[in-house]
This record gives sequence, C-alpha cells and structure tokens, in this order.
Amino acid sequence: MNVGIILAGGTGTRIGANIPKQFIEIQGKPILAYTLEIFQNDERIDAIEVVCHRDWVDEVKRITVTYGISKLRWLTIGGITFQESTMNGIFNLKGKIAADDIAIISFGVSPMTTADIIDDSIRVCEEHGNAIASEDIVLCTCIKDDEYSTTQNLIRENIKGFSNPWAFKFGELCEAYETAVEKEMLDDLEPHTTSLYLALGKRLWFSKSASTNIKITTPEDLDIFEGHLLLKEKRRKEATEKDIVNEMMKSE
Repeated sequence: MNVGIILAGGTGTRIGANIPKQFIEIQGKPILAYTLEIFQNDERIDAIEVVCHRDWVDEVKRITVTYGISKLRWLTIGGITFQESTMNGIFNLKGKIAADDIAIISFGVSPMTTADIIDDSIRVCEEHGNAIASEDIVLCTCIKDDEYSTTQNLIRENIKGFSNPWAFKFGELCEAYETAVEKEMLDDLEPHTTSLYLALGKRLWFSKSASTNIKITTPEDLDIFEGHLLLKEKRRKEATEKDIVNEMMKSE
C-alpha cells in the first residue's frame, strides 16, 4: 500500500497572506486542491492522509468533496510545529497500515509535483527503504560568514538539493520518530524528516525531481505557479486545435 501524507497544517506567514498559503486560490482553486489532485490521479497512490490545522478542517473537507478526492482516508490535526505535525500524521497511521507499506510525505503547497516524480520515489523506496526527491545544484554556492558576505567556497558538484516528496517504509519511519522522542532529539534538529534520518546515521537515497517542482513559499512562487497553469492550458488548447485540424484533414 502506498499512502500519501499531505502536510497542510502551516500558517504561511512568509507569504504575507491573511490565510494559510495552502488555501490561497489560484485561478479559482485552492493550492491544496491542485496538490491533492496529483495524488488522487496517480494510479500508484492507494490512499491519502491530510494533516491540517484544526481551524481549517472544514475547509479541507469542502475541498475534498468539491474536487472529488475519493482516496482521502484520514484527516489528522497538525501540531504546533512542522515536526509535530509530521509526527501526528505518521503516528495516526499506526495500526492502520503495515510496516512494509510506503508513506509518501508531501507538502500541501507543492502543486507542481508530477506523477512520475511520485512514482520514482516509490520505486527507489521499494528498493532501498527510502527516497528523497533531489536535484543537483546549478547555482554557484558558498558558506556565508554572515548575512552580507562570505570567504568560504562550496563545490556545487558535491551538493544535492532536497525537494518534494519524501518516501519511507512506514515501519522504519515510525521507529525513527519514536527514537527521536525517546532521546529528545527533535528540538536540536532542522525540522524535517530528512534531518532526523541523517542524525540517526541513516543513508538517504535520491529519487527524481525537477526544477519546476517547488514548494510555494514566497509571493513570487505564486506567480510562477500561475504561469505554469497558464502554460499548461495554452498547450492543451494547441493540442486540441491540432487534433481538430487533423480530423478535418482526414475527412476531406
């Protein structure tokens, strides 16, 4: 069983909106709806869990009904922190899915993830036990001395950037967070599952990603996503027009 865990509990303060960014509408549809549709339409995803803020549960329910997210099986309340929300989503599935099942963790504000990226994370996870969507870094890099300057170089060929999603065998994922709670590790870690796995000495395996596979964080990201949608619609119309012309030529 492959379960998508969609993290939608954030408040989105960096984007400067008056609502959490996952509920901002782009072309009349909430960002979260776009993300959920990707998992809904992926044949390799068997079920979906959404982790959200308790004040927005009704809105998530409305979105799932409006956009036909029939794979939604669980709706879980998030925590105070990102890491706590992730744990809530994972621990809620104890006794509901098997240890060998795969949990695919995704940000609710990653609406440009594609089915082939998700499917490759499942493939790599089946083989190695985890998979992190990753890309080579194309920018020149450095270690900053402060917010204004640097004297320290980093070789970009030695660096990978993690994106979305992250896939894990569920049993090992639960054990990792249980260990972290027992040893009180989480307060000292950068708040992502990838950081926890590395702190536990685990090897992370790379799966496919793309430069367009972004997590919406800033107002500029909203513009990028809207441009992405407009381009998709343009290509769809061009393909439809081409099909119509081809059919007309066949009938002549």
